[in-house]
Amino acid sequence: MKRNSWLAWATFGFLCLTSSLALGQGPTLPGGAAEDPRSTRSRLGPALGAAGGDESLGPSGALDEPISGRVGSSVPRVPASATIPSPARSGVPTQEGITAPSALPLAEVPLLGPLSVPEGRDDLGPVDGLTLDQAIDTLVRENLGLRSRAFELPQADADILTAGLRANPLLYADSQLVPYGSYSNKRPGGPIQYDVSITYPLDVSRKRKARVQVATRAKNVLQAQYQDAVRLQIDNLYTAYSDVLGARETIRFAQAAREGLAELLTRTKGLHARGTRTAADVSRIEALHEAAEIEVMDAEELLRGNKRNLGVLLNLRASQAEALELHGSLHDSFATPPAVDELIRLAMCNRPDVVAYRMGIERAEADVKLANANRMSDVYVLYQPYTFQDNSPFGKQSANSWALGVTVPLPVYNRNQGNIHRAKINVTQARVELAEREQVVENEVRQAERQYALTRAAIARIEGNLLPAARRVRDDAYRLYIQGEEDAMVYLNAQREFNEAARQYRDMLLRHRRSMLRVNTAVGQRLLP
Repeated sequence: MKRNSWLAWATFGFLCLTSSLALGQGPTLPGGAAEDPRSTRSRLGPALGAAGGDESLGPSGALDEPISGRVGSSVPRVPASATIPSPARSGVPTQEGITAPSALPLAEVPLLGPLSVPEGRDDLGPVDGLTLDQAIDTLVRENLGLRSRAFELPQADADILTAGLRANPLLYADSQLVPYGSYSNKRPGGPIQYDVSITYPLDVSRKRKARVQVATRAKNVLQAQYQDAVRLQIDNLYTAYSDVLGARETIRFAQAAREGLAELLTRTKGLHARGTRTAADVSRIEALHEAAEIEVMDAEELLRGNKRNLGVLLNLRASQAEALELHGSLHDSFATPPAVDELIRLAMCNRPDVVAYRMGIERAEADVKLANANRMSDVYVLYQPYTFQDNSPFGKQSANSWALGVTVPLPVYNRNQGNIHRAKINVTQARVELAEREQVVENEVRQAERQYALTRAAIARIEGNLLPAARRVRDDAYRLYIQGEEDAMVYLNAQREFNEAARQYRDMLLRHRRSMLRVNTAVGQRLLP
């Protein structure tokens, strides 16, 4: 009796010690000061259609409930989480989505010296230069931002694999009714019993199938979000590419102004030598010519900077980017796009962000099915193939037996009502978000189409009216200046007016080229080259 008391006190002390050690870990609360660095949670953006609730806990709200209710006197007091593939959860990992690339800022064109419209309509660059199509192919293949975002897709495949894993069976062995000492006829008890059992959970509510469906639809959303990231990164490429073309065109305009002023300076110096022009006239032309030289230098540096920006998108070194030569034009010689209603229809069909929101609704509906499936816990089937009862202390033959049992949770209460209700609300929320996105897309298409029409009409008026009128005024003033009928100020004023017209023409060419490409981005389809 004393020995039994001692063993009881020793057991009590051991339990107290293990409890104090467990408390030493401290609480782990959600939303703590720091996120676990080993976490596999994506940090890339919002997941469309995700309900946000934890469906892995099931109707009971916890995974540490023991498996009980088996046949026989022994009961395995192990947590139910031991039968679940993931050590912490059986649900679908919630992908955070793929964020859109940040928009590239528009490069500022220089506003320094004089500009003039060069002879010839356009300079396409070398025939073997980089075309826009080649730049897009290189971007999709080499851009580091897109390559980084693309890793979310194989991670989504891994999530599908995780969601489809089946629970492992549980092997349980024990020894029961082991005496302190030994049994005898004077001290009867037992007999000692040895058990081996296998418990396997049956997914009667098909939670595994629902998890796979959620993970599959989540991957579909990610694929559409990745395509949208590609669309927006191509829009950044449009900006960088047109900035390079604009800087190259600015150099042509500045060189044309420099050449014209160099010729004027030479003639003014000749007139000064003959005494028909003053030294002040020569100084004024020299100052304007110097401004033209600075304009060319500024435009050349702008071109190098814009090439480096383009090189970042194409994953090129700075030296490679500065050596790039483009084959393209700012001028619009292409057919106009369809009417705005047709553009909106194309955008609703082709824009990957709209497609992503539609797939987000499907993912939300799959979350509802998963929440309904999680109402029911698994049914645990137990097979005990070996039970040995040791009757040797009584001089009798020992016995073997087997057992079969099942543990069925009774669905008296729906312990997943909150998650089901949340998932249903999330479906409605996803539909509202889709409607909002469609409004945004329609507005973007209308804005892009109006900007395209405005800049196209403005270029037509500049080429048809403004430039010819400014050129006639400048040429008349130049002729009168050379003939000595007007002083230098009259010509310089006419030259400044022509410079402003040329600068406006250059700016409108660049704006129109950007607006053409912006139509492609707004529609989500390559309509204009």
